[in-house]
Amino acid sequence: MKKFFALALALVMTFTLVACGSSGSTAASGSAAASGSAAATSDYKVAMITDYGDITDQSFNQTTYEACKAFCEANSVNFTYYKPAGDSTADRVAMVDKAVADGYNVIVMPGYAFAGTIVEAAANYPDVKFVALDVAAGDILSAALGDKYDYNPDNWKVTDYYNSGNVYCAVYQEELCGYMAGYAAVKLGYTQLGFLGGMAVPAVMRYGYGFVQGADAAAAETGATVTMNYAYANQFKGDADITAAMDTWYAAGTKCVFACGGGVYTSVAEAAAKVDGKIIGVDVDQSGIIDNQYGSKMTVTSAMKGLAATVNTLLTEIILNDNWDSYKGQIQTLGLVSGDDPTQNYVQIPMDTTQWGQGFSQDDYKALVGKMFDGTIKVSNDISAAQPTATNITINFQGNIK
Repeated sequence: MKKFFALALALVMTFTLVACGSSGSTAASGSAAASGSAAATSDYKVAMITDYGDITDQSFNQTTYEACKAFCEANSVNFTYYKPAGDSTADRVAMVDKAVADGYNVIVMPGYAFAGTIVEAAANYPDVKFVALDVAAGDILSAALGDKYDYNPDNWKVTDYYNSGNVYCAVYQEELCGYMAGYAAVKLGYTQLGFLGGMAVPAVMRYGYGFVQGADAAAAETGATVTMNYAYANQFKGDADITAAMDTWYAAGTKCVFACGGGVYTSVAEAAAKVDGKIIGVDVDQSGIIDNQYGSKMTVTSAMKGLAATVNTLLTEIILNDNWDSYKGQIQTLGLVSGDDPTQNYVQIPMDTTQWGQGFSQDDYKALVGKMFDGTIKVSNDISAAQPTATNITINFQGNIK
């Protein structure tokens, strides 16, 4: 399976340069799809539904949209996307209903917010194939059980709470790319750090706890005195209150903040721009949007997930290979698949835009990934503690800002 995913990730690189297109339905008629493939794909129509953002968010929605669109254009598959009217499960379920009514039978959904949609809608459409990105067992259980859920998925049989037979979920080892980003930051000389998570949900916490572990390890190696402010915005968007809090961090000496959670980066970037501060992006390579809008060379690196690779793999398996049976019913955790080539992995930092330096070069990064892959470096995914702990750095945990 590891070799297959590595191959699939290599294949997707041919699609990642496709620009964001129109919001309407699209199907290419070019030569990318062989005649045999075109016949095999005629029964499929792919729809992507946004969570609470849109397809220009430079994050989950845009990356997923562009990957779906690129695949469908290359293989002459009908494709469109739907944006819910609001941020609720009912709004997202309504878009599933509309997509199915419009004849779409492969539905791609990015983000944990779709857990409730899976619980409510999957059983209604057993012939529709649902691909959910970053939706974990705990998300589904929380949506299904509400206050009865004890936040320990091992205590429950998740398949009792949703129709798993037509759903595939991918989750990611955020702690690994969080570790890479924290390690890189300290190695590059940033000793006054910050972590601002959107909300204290499992994926964000894994990013943050991994970030702490990486910074802690680098501090041990370098002997540097490292401090870190650590907080959650309690929302996935920036606003004046969050910007004011970040102003305080940067004014007090923080040099680089890992902005981890949807649009919360806007407040971090606004504050950083006032003092020539630095930022670490999340989920995708955010250097383009942050540096272009807020300041050149502001983004030190980004802790990334392989969303596009996952989309391409699953659409290939469903539509071209008729291999849905190998994926349906799974909640699959994706992480490292190569110790030699970091770009093959489902969690990574960007080779092209990371601000490499004498303290941490591309070769140093490759060596780090090699050690993580072979188990020499072990990164914990345990987020059961209310706040992260460290041995070699000082953490100023501030809880929720709002």
